[in-house]
This record gives sequence, C-alpha cells and structure tokens, in this order.
Amino acid sequence: MNQPLAYVHPGAKIAKNVVVEPFTTISNNVEIGEGTWVGSNVTIMEGARIGNNCFIYPGSVISAIPQDLKFEGEDSLCTIGNNTTIRECVTINRGTKDRGLTKIGDNCLIMAYSHIAHDCFVGNNCIFSNNSTLAGHVTAGDYVILSGFVAVHQFCHIGSHSFVAGGSLVRKDVPPYVKAAREPLSYVGINSVGLRRRGFKSSKIVDIQNIYRILYQKKYNNTQALEIIAAELSPTPERDEIIQFIENSQRGIMKGYFQRS
Repeated sequence: MNQPLAYVHPGAKIAKNVVVEPFTTISNNVEIGEGTWVGSNVTIMEGARIGNNCFIYPGSVISAIPQDLKFEGEDSLCTIGNNTTIRECVTINRGTKDRGLTKIGDNCLIMAYSHIAHDCFVGNNCIFSNNSTLAGHVTAGDYVILSGFVAVHQFCHIGSHSFVAGGSLVRKDVPPYVKAAREPLSYVGINSVGLRRRGFKSSKIVDIQNIYRILYQKKYNNTQALEIIAAELSPTPERDEIIQFIENSQRGIMKGYFQRS
C-alpha cells in the first residue's frame, strides 16, 4: 500500500503488501519483499534489494552511492535480508567494484544513526547499537553485537558471536566468541552470556575458553599459540573456526589484556 504522498519509481519492484508511508522516495532498480514496512521520509536508492518483513524507520537512507572517491558509477547493490529492522536515520551505502555489494543478513537490528559503508558484509542475527559506524570493506559474522558508538576501521573482520563494548575503536580484527573492550581494544574474556543465550552448552564454552587461554594468557606469539591449540586441543567446529580466522587475518587480531605493550 503506497501513500499518495510517497514517490515510487515505476521501475521499482514492490510486493503487493508492502507499506510505504508518506514523503518516502523509492528509486528505480529497487526490489522490496513481502510484508516490509517503509516509514516516512525514507530514501531508498538504486541497487537496493530488501527482503521480507523488514521495518525501515524514518530518515534512513538505503543504497546511496559509496562515500569513496574511487567510485566510478559502476553498477552495485545493497542487500538487506529478511526480518531485519533499520531504525531512524541509518545510512547504508551500496558496494563498489571491489565487492560489488553491501550485504546485511537476516534478523538484524541496526539501531538509530548507525552507518554501514560500501562493501561491508554483515551476517545474520547481528545487533548494532546506536551510532555504530562501519567503514568500508568491513566483515562481521553472525550474532555480532556492537554497543553504542563503536567505530570499526576499514577492512576489519569481526568474528561470529563476538561482543564489542560501547565507545570502542576497532582497528584490528576481533576473533569469534569473545568480548572486546578497553583502549586500545583488547580481549577481555569469552562472550559467555551471549553463547548461553544461543544454546551453547557449558562444556562447549569451556572448550572455547581453553583456546583463548592459550592464545591470550600464556604469553605465546600467535604462531606458537596456534600450533599448541592444533596439537593439544581436540578438533571442534569452534576450534577450527578460531584457527582459520586468525590464520586468515590481514590486519592482525586485537591484543590480549596482558599483551598491550
């Protein structure tokens, strides 16, 4: 249902039961799935692909061109999965030729005034609190929680099930399953509360703690720690995910609390 004071380009593909409130602009080459609600004063620009049952609140701008001087007008997309909520005044830019895509997963909550720049990949079930800011090319796994005013440097990776405390500056990669806080950003423990809420058994949480105890509390360098983890700890999906994350890190992982010098 489109309000008469909204503008929807004839080339946009809008499901029949989408609600578009007054004073919203939807451009050409936009697709919006069933059951989605688009509030007033929203701007959805070319290249947006929005899933089913999403809520997009007033003042948001979706799929604007990248804030990147290297952008040359190439075709690119901004995709938002199903059941995702975009609160007031959020800005999400579409991709560049690097990835061609900015992607937000399913069941995410992106709170007011957050910014997700070009070529970011955000997983499923993520929560970004107010004023979270992702620079270009950031990757965040599933179930990542960013507290308010977190700023993430370009090309950083944030592992699944991790929690980043409010006001943090993320300059290095944040491994999976951890809590990150302090300045400079440091490992401060396992995200045990979040893991329990998601059904992780106590034995599994202990296994993850043992991995990070070797990595962050035994004063090994990363290469030594990974060798010990691989040799002494039984293979599990979580162990292998952590090892792979660290081995693939391009920016290096954040330090531990006792490794800050």
